[in-house]
Amino acid sequence: MITFALPKGSLLEDSIALLQSLGLDFSLFLDKSNRLLQITDPTGAARALLVRAQDVSVYVEYGQAQIGIVGEDVLREKMPRVARLVDLGFGKCRLSIAVPKDSPYTSALDLPPHCRIATKSVRCAREYFQSIDLPVEIIPLYGSVELGPITGMSEAIVDLVSTGRTLKDNGLVEIEVLFESTARLIAHQLSYRLNKDNLSDVIDKIRYTVNEK
Repeated sequence: MITFALPKGSLLEDSIALLQSLGLDFSLFLDKSNRLLQITDPTGAARALLVRAQDVSVYVEYGQAQIGIVGEDVLREKMPRVARLVDLGFGKCRLSIAVPKDSPYTSALDLPPHCRIATKSVRCAREYFQSIDLPVEIIPLYGSVELGPITGMSEAIVDLVSTGRTLKDNGLVEIEVLFESTARLIAHQLSYRLNKDNLSDVIDKIRYTVNEK
């Protein structure tokens, strides 16, 4: 039986809709009264685990799930050893640098050397600033990153942006986009190579469904 790792949060509804198009029903995860973290499709053909988005690739890498759905941003940040298979097209967002709207900085290159950058995406931020040869101090934050510049702890943030509403509401503006992110289909490397449980059939159906949209 194939096990899927599905992400809590913004990608869940589209992930479940995609699998429903294959005849797999994990919609129980959308029921707010549900407390189960593992369910089996009513047909008995597959099961799914409901995990934090940042943990999807971990469950897939270590083989507790053969297939997972996760944002490209998470893959770039964690760099897991998984097979990266299909751009699913939904969950569009971007990893951006933002500063207070009254800041004098209008691009990443305007930021002063050794300034402080608050972010959840430590690896991605560090790699980006290294790529433009700008030394900065990375401050890891895992809550409301927007508070960094608001409180004066950092000159800027690196954070995921979807609509931009949260930035606007907190008086911040984007000055640079590091990369665009969408949901991706990943698989356990060995299971994918050995085609365990006819994994390739499921992957091909998902790829076909995505390409038909």
